[in-house]
Amino acid sequence: MTENRLAATLLCFPIVFLAACGSQGSPAVARAVEEGERFFANLRQLTFGGQNAEAYFSPDGTRLIFQRTGTESECDQQYVIGIDGTGLRRVSNGLGRTTCGYFYEGGSRVLYSSTAHASESCPPPPDYSLGYVWALYDFDIYTSMTDGSDLTRLTETDGYTAEATLSPDGGTIVFTSVMNGDLDIYTMKVDGTNLKQLTSTVGYDGGPFFSPDGSMIVYRSWHPTSPDEVADYRRLLAQGLIRPSQMEVWVMNADGSDQRQVTSLGHANFAPFFHPDGRRIIFSSNHETGERDFNLYLIGVDGTGLTQVTHHADFDGFPMFSSDGTKLVFASNRYGSVPGETNIFIADWVEP
Repeated sequence: MTENRLAATLLCFPIVFLAACGSQGSPAVARAVEEGERFFANLRQLTFGGQNAEAYFSPDGTRLIFQRTGTESECDQQYVIGIDGTGLRRVSNGLGRTTCGYFYEGGSRVLYSSTAHASESCPPPPDYSLGYVWALYDFDIYTSMTDGSDLTRLTETDGYTAEATLSPDGGTIVFTSVMNGDLDIYTMKVDGTNLKQLTSTVGYDGGPFFSPDGSMIVYRSWHPTSPDEVADYRRLLAQGLIRPSQMEVWVMNADGSDQRQVTSLGHANFAPFFHPDGRRIIFSSNHETGERDFNLYLIGVDGTGLTQVTHHADFDGFPMFSSDGTKLVFASNRYGSVPGETNIFIADWVEP
């Protein structure tokens, strides 16, 4: 699911098609790294203004797909941009809300989740009188060409189905869905067939990504244990909501076997992604304070070697390595023109 980038969700008006976008992006702007960010060199800012997050590389590492709101649209839509900051264009149709874009079919197509089948309007924000909650909108998974044409709906489920990413061989989609009454991880072939449920523990399992060799899946989880926690979880789930304040990083084999917890840090640990060496995981966490100051961390698949990567005082999240391990893309509040603005950054990755 989206993390909603810790920002309030706005109402949306529909936009007819990607040609209405108009913006072509600007060349990347070089930025200084924070003190202690020894893994980064040549940091560049790729987006400017609005809320931008969940940027993921194309297979050849030359483009990114990400979600954006607050500029041309008041509701998250999917965009593609070059890693130099140019070539920005919208690939979703401007209807409803979208989330979790990813390249597939060698980069000739993209997949993402959308609520457009339920309504062309932007769905309302969650009820924050219940505390900090995420809305589980009526998403289904769609695919299109990178110019937005040939839009095809891959799933037709009742309720939330999103967070789709692809196996390294391009043959399997892994995603999160409430189709069986709980938030679990599933796989299916790229044409929507051969559906398999991988997790079944009560609670939220989501944000899955395959390891570089396709043998494992990393994901985030929160499994309520006490009767009161389980009751609160089920009550919110029935309202299409989830409270994301407690999550840990987990891994499992690609067939769902050997599910095991990697972190035990407390608070919110999310957006995990494998390092290209397959032995480490990068993720975002606020475990040191429990507040908004999320940073990126590395940890071994066995739970050892926790290492802080970023040192920004506000939000850093949604990290992804290029397949060759030379670059890292992430979203951050650093250098925002207004408080809370989230933009996409890319850096050369340096192993100290």
